[in-house]
Amino acid sequence: MWPEVVCPEDGRALASAQGEMVCPRGHHWRNHLGIPRMISQANNYTDAFGLQWKVYRKTQLDSYTKTTISLDRARRCLGEGCWKMLYRRQRTDALEVGCGAGRFTEVLLSTGAFVTSVDLSSAVEANQENFPQDQCHRILQADVLRLPFAPGQYDIVICLGVIQHTPNPEETIKNLYAQVKPGGWLVIDHYTYTLSHFTQSRFFFRMILRRMPPEEGLKWSERLVEIFFPLHRAAGKNRIARALLTRISPVLSYFHALPLNDDLQRQWSLLDTHDSLTDWYKHFRTKGQIRRVLESLGAIEIWCKYGGNGVEARCRRPPC
Repeated sequence: MWPEVVCPEDGRALASAQGEMVCPRGHHWRNHLGIPRMISQANNYTDAFGLQWKVYRKTQLDSYTKTTISLDRARRCLGEGCWKMLYRRQRTDALEVGCGAGRFTEVLLSTGAFVTSVDLSSAVEANQENFPQDQCHRILQADVLRLPFAPGQYDIVICLGVIQHTPNPEETIKNLYAQVKPGGWLVIDHYTYTLSHFTQSRFFFRMILRRMPPEEGLKWSERLVEIFFPLHRAAGKNRIARALLTRISPVLSYFHALPLNDDLQRQWSLLDTHDSLTDWYKHFRTKGQIRRVLESLGAIEIWCKYGGNGVEARCRRPPC
């Protein structure tokens, strides 16, 4: 009953053969650790992401933090109409692109939806360890620019914290929208421009760390957290102190924003500092730019506002 997996190169049906999936034109896709690997070559720009989600695989799970941080963000972006669709009695197929270790996988599965989780990186292995595949959850390693599904098969397509890290955000949004059923929803977010981004020390540290091998970049980001984290704890919610500190410290901290104890604050700082200093692509878009992309695709009921990590948006594909 799952939407069919097809060859990402030519869209043809696949047959299983000796632990692989093979299309009639001879494209071979291996199955490793129970996860179909629908990528044709190494994708080095996601290697750092894959490593970080294996190292910090539980850090952002609500079940681990005993909070509703991820739930609140997902529900805000989905909106109440889309959120209720997840709970309806009839089957709801949700495609989660850029699943990472599963902070939003956990939220989606809790609703009873049938969730297909996709990531370009090896983070799919951390996702499977956190949320094993079963009759309601399946996982694939695939590229958002070459998704292995026929168009228009998902009631909800959700992609949070991802699009800004892809080579071409507009092309990414187009490919995500293509997966939405008539009458279904696309839910996304994207970084937006801020003056502080270009005036903080993080901008310069990233130029160095993102060029390092993933393991080396992880070590250096952890060292930076060890050095600066005590200063961020001392700054706390003092806005002026935090603004001055970011001019010398590349470390991200959330003492001012998230209800976490000191240990969890440190874990989130380790994770997000590494994320922000090792991503290969970091694009920015305004609310107007995101809206215009969705309008150009023919979407309706477009909701687009500043919030969260930048711009949050959702839209519907017109019903048939």
